[in-house]
Amino acid sequence: MFEPSYLKLIESGELDRRINALYARISPCLLCPNECGVDRLSGEKGLCQVGARPMVSSYGPHFGEEDPLVGFGGSGTIFFTYCNMACVYCQNWEISHLGEGEEISVEDLARIMLLLQARGCHNINLVTPTHQIPFIVEALKLAAKEGLRLPLVYNCGGYESVETLRLLEDIVDIYMPDIKYAEEKVAARLSKVTDYPRKAKEALKEMHRQVGDLVIEDGVAVRGLLVRHLVLPGNLSGTKEVLSFIAQEISPDTYVNLMDQYRPCGEAWKYPPLDRSLSQEEYEEALRFAREVGLKRLDERRSRFVLAI
Repeated sequence: MFEPSYLKLIESGELDRRINALYARISPCLLCPNECGVDRLSGEKGLCQVGARPMVSSYGPHFGEEDPLVGFGGSGTIFFTYCNMACVYCQNWEISHLGEGEEISVEDLARIMLLLQARGCHNINLVTPTHQIPFIVEALKLAAKEGLRLPLVYNCGGYESVETLRLLEDIVDIYMPDIKYAEEKVAARLSKVTDYPRKAKEALKEMHRQVGDLVIEDGVAVRGLLVRHLVLPGNLSGTKEVLSFIAQEISPDTYVNLMDQYRPCGEAWKYPPLDRSLSQEEYEEALRFAREVGLKRLDERRSRFVLAI
């Protein structure tokens, strides 16, 4: 029977050390590769616009995620406000750029986790947690002491600090990064971050080291790595290179969701070809790439396209 690793860290007192170490990384803030260096504990804000308290946009059971996360009870999703990236086409623009949401206490965040468990969700799915992870882990401790027993899903954009990820070993059960780009210049233009491909590759290797390939029990994921890749128009995402990296340097058994749902959002209209949706031909080509490089576990949810292959 599954039991989350974070329970053992609480018993040993190690979780308290990790919480302190994570808070130390926001004063000055070095949580992510942006390394803004602001003192968030004193109220200063960097690129992510979040200070010393959690900011949450919404939460609830989510049935639109990958099948191993959804099961029959849904994925217990918490959408955190703002982001450590600034993607010009973000599909959650109101949350990530406009700051839709509100500050809450760590205690309230713990109560949200427990509520999602009580509603029958299979996991706690943290959407865009990178810049708020100290608060999340502190809330996790409070919730676990009140009976939380669900796996923790780290649902991020791939722009992660290995040093921060190491503090999350045996806290996060399922890593779910979206590895976005193969080219540094494209990432800088479209997401306003530097050195993205190298940082994302380092992060995925660390994630896989911690949790391995995705483990599914009775149709529900309990531990491991699930990688997303949003296919962009005009191959701006460098899909073949990204998939080759996953197959060759992570594992050919990596569970991969090739996402076809790109649509113009935010300021995408300023950056052709992002001003149009993904075509069926572009998505079929991405699927061929995945098979060519030897990936064996592609998410099997129905595409929005009627595929001819």
